Amino acid sequence: MRVTINQIQKMKEQGEKIPMLTAYDYATARLIDEMGVPLILVGDSLGMVVLGYESTIPVTLEEMIHHTKAVVRGARKALVVGDMPFMTYHTSVEEALRNAARFIQEGGAQAVKLEGGEIVAEKVQKLVRCGIPVMGHLGFTPQSTFQLGGPRAVGKERESATQLVRDALTLEQAGAFAIVLELVPTPLAGLISQKLKIPTIGIGSGKNCDGQVQVISDILGLSDFVPRHAKRYAHLAETIKKAVGDFVSEVKSGNFPTAKESISMDESILADL
Repeated sequence: MRVTINQIQKMKEQGEKIPMLTAYDYATARLIDEMGVPLILVGDSLGMVVLGYESTIPVTLEEMIHHTKAVVRGARKALVVGDMPFMTYHTSVEEALRNAARFIQEGGAQAVKLEGGEIVAEKVQKLVRCGIPVMGHLGFTPQSTFQLGGPRAVGKERESATQLVRDALTLEQAGAFAIVLELVPTPLAGLISQKLKIPTIGIGSGKNCDGQVQVISDILGLSDFVPRHAKRYAHLAETIKKAVGDFVSEVKSGNFPTAKESISMDESILADL
């Protein structure tokens, strides 16, 4: 049985912290799922960590659905959330509904995530009323990186803090089942978490959120750069480099393959050839 949004809500009510990770392929999703992570986000961060883009902006709906399908095939228990990419829900409620429906129907996701507060509330409400669970995203919103001037904390000033609280309450009222808070000051993130009945999932927003989300490549150490809000739990880049280096060395020296990795036969047959 898959995790449901009701179970995620119950985790908040019982004071149980909610872990969430990104995944972009079948193999990674399967491993994350086996470790009991209840929420998997197919984030548009795949633009940078998988496809090599400079930001999330170039990521297309087709790319997101393609990777969502792979993740859903790998994760049998976790609730899979598809990240709606830039300009796939901004133009109209109808466009937002059509594209969100593709995540559910074609991608196999059980929910979608979109960025913004009051400005997207009408769309969130429509999606929820049509049976599509929605996760919100407030604070630093990567799809607005050009407007914001890159990653930065949001909510340090009175006006922006007030707006964040208002946006969070509006999303809850619109029917969102959870909200990601990215790069929000810890005290403010804690206050929002207390005010909301739905769970908050923090990234760079401190320990007072109801859960935490991280990009899988950051915690595994697959890149040279580690964001301030991330923690490396492994150093797989070095492990992979060593394995590849050993392979190259053994092929060049003739030490691979050995008889163990080869297929034998009755060589007398060769005489007739």
